[in-house]
Amino acid sequence: MPDEKVVPEEPERWSTWTGRARGWMLKRLPPDRLLPEDQPSYVASWIYVFGMGAIASLVFVIGSGIVLALNGPAWYHVSALGHFVNSAHLWSVELLFLTMVVHLWGKYWMAAWRGGRALTWMTGAISFFASIGAAFTGYLVQTNFDSQWIAFEAKDALNAVGIGAWFSVTDLGQLLTWHIVLMPLAVGAIVALHVLLVRVHGVVPPIDAAESDAQLGGSAAVTVAEEPPTAPRPVTESAAAAEPALVAHQEVAR
Repeated sequence: MPDEKVVPEEPERWSTWTGRARGWMLKRLPPDRLLPEDQPSYVASWIYVFGMGAIASLVFVIGSGIVLALNGPAWYHVSALGHFVNSAHLWSVELLFLTMVVHLWGKYWMAAWRGGRALTWMTGAISFFASIGAAFTGYLVQTNFDSQWIAFEAKDALNAVGIGAWFSVTDLGQLLTWHIVLMPLAVGAIVALHVLLVRVHGVVPPIDAAESDAQLGGSAAVTVAEEPPTAPRPVTESAAAAEPALVAHQEVAR
């Protein structure tokens, strides 16, 4: 029995919200776009590398932060290995902000919001500001004299703007929740959304490349549109009479 060809269902035929959601996602983010094997040649430029550098730095920040949180201040203030992990966490944060700033400004001057990528640009900017909030809470959870001085200096400022009642910078437990749980979740979710939007719309091309591609696409479209359609060739009586003989000849050849 020959194999039957499986025809995927159309999104309109899905009767459940999960099916419709799957159809919506596959239409906008097929597997070959979600995990592409190659990229355009202009992605080899250094300006595109800093985005991936920021993601790699974020992975190191989260990984070293998990190790520090599991072992606690009594470990990373005394142990030599704890000092190393604590320093790795600090310098990963420094590298994260360096690569994020270069990536942010580079994409700004490249007008990376072109081609329906406005939301991609906005999520990248929001992730940068969320990372600043995470860094501020990190200064307050060092559990040393520096963090105590910073907390009590910031307390009056936060009370003056009316948020000191629910955001207490002198409460170490609350700050650990913000720095270890809430802020990393926010930054990670926004960065994941940013990467998915990059996959949906593709990597933004340079401005000159985008203009040349648009010109080529427009000229190709005009050329195809101006080409007259090919009319079907009429079948003559002689051709119709010769068709059975041609079919018989093909059968004998088989």
